Amino acid sequence: MCQTCGCTVTPGNTDLTHDQQGRAGPVIEVLQDLLAANDRVAVHNREHFNNHGVLAINLMSSPGAGKTALLEATIVALGDRYRIGVIEGDLETDYDAARIRAHGVPALQITTGTACHLDAHLVHRALHDLRLAELDLLFIENVGNLVCPASFDLGQHRNVVLLCVTEGDDKPAKYPVMFRAADLIVLSKADLLDVLDDFDPARAVSAVRALARDTPVIRTAARRAPSLGPWLDWLEHELAARSSAAGTLLPQSTATIAA
Repeated sequence: MCQTCGCTVTPGNTDLTHDQQGRAGPVIEVLQDLLAANDRVAVHNREHFNNHGVLAINLMSSPGAGKTALLEATIVALGDRYRIGVIEGDLETDYDAARIRAHGVPALQITTGTACHLDAHLVHRALHDLRLAELDLLFIENVGNLVCPASFDLGQHRNVVLLCVTEGDDKPAKYPVMFRAADLIVLSKADLLDVLDDFDPARAVSAVRALARDTPVIRTAARRAPSLGPWLDWLEHELAARSSAAGTLLPQSTATIAA
């Protein structure tokens, strides 16, 4: 795991992070400074998005939850109406970016090495290679991880968290920071619910509500039985709101948010 987000700070090394009076020590202070610097760049990124009327969505999940498959299906469904771009984050390889580019959509790969998340600085550098003026919608597919990505503002407008039905319905309770940060929770690979007996969507929603969050929870199936209606409705709603706020002209939407 990386050295920038605090995931190496544990009870076993508290002597390095606090003094004898319990005051924050060098490691904690450095992490606070890093987050503050990140937030400043995130504000700058968001200004870029706003100035160009681009809706930026940070897509997060554990590895293998279906983020890239959802993006591919979304491009097929909306690519003739909206100009879509993608920033891909992975520790290594450009496999996911290549999958997106195969659909004729600009996609930039950020390889993070050992870092377990994207940050605002990495996204800012990627923006230099993206023509925001030619986009309506930008997806930032974060590194697969249910912990660290939730702590880093990238400049996005919305956070979307995928909860794959193969993972277990207790994930919101186990990873509360991630799910508290979500503006939308997507139960992905929902076509598998018919053959799974250990994932109860109602329990997953209950775990989200226990976090004192009324975040919409929707289902998608992007592969064998494409079912994207509520997801596409949510995107259309957000695009229309961003278009109105920016004063830009995007296709008219009559979408509603599906709870």
